[in-house]
Amino acid sequence: MQHLEYIVMDVETTGLYPDKGDRILEIAAIKWTNGKIKGEFHSMINPQRPLSFEAQRINHITDDMIKGAPVSSEILPQLIEFVGGGCVVGHNIKFDLNFICYELSKCSRKLRDETPSLDTLKMARYLMPHLKTFKLSVLAQYFGIPLGETHRALADVKLTADLFGRLAEIAGEQNISTASEFVKLFGVDKPKFAMQCVEQGSLF
Repeated sequence: MQHLEYIVMDVETTGLYPDKGDRILEIAAIKWTNGKIKGEFHSMINPQRPLSFEAQRINHITDDMIKGAPVSSEILPQLIEFVGGGCVVGHNIKFDLNFICYELSKCSRKLRDETPSLDTLKMARYLMPHLKTFKLSVLAQYFGIPLGETHRALADVKLTADLFGRLAEIAGEQNISTASEFVKLFGVDKPKFAMQCVEQGSLF
């Protein structure tokens, strides 16, 4: 695999559907190059609405943990700068991009059009079709990757980065090594959300 800069990311949310009112609670990303972490981005996010019991049960994030956190319009534009010219990576990355792109559209921002994205879930299904399940925790156990806290953004990001490295090695053994091949086989399209108009002075 070509030595590019990969931005491994994950979000924790209040639910499954950003266009139906669900919001990001926590976001994390790391810059990952040649198997090493080169930078880290992490923040809690105030969704400006009460958390459901189900959301708290899954990710163990409480109202107290986000009470003083910044809102998404303060945090997500910083993510654009952190991603830079890198390639976004995540496990079921389409879910994360749905939320990120939707929230960015609400403040008239978006990821760069040329930003590629790779899905480790798609990679695992393609490279390891013999497995019966492709959950992040199950794949980590399969590869012997230490499994700590799950369903928290930063912990899941580091787990995904380790998984990505293992899957990239398998891809190389199958003569899949160039960035263009990775994007063709394991890439996903960014969702298209119309950027919403905002009042003058509300941008930053």
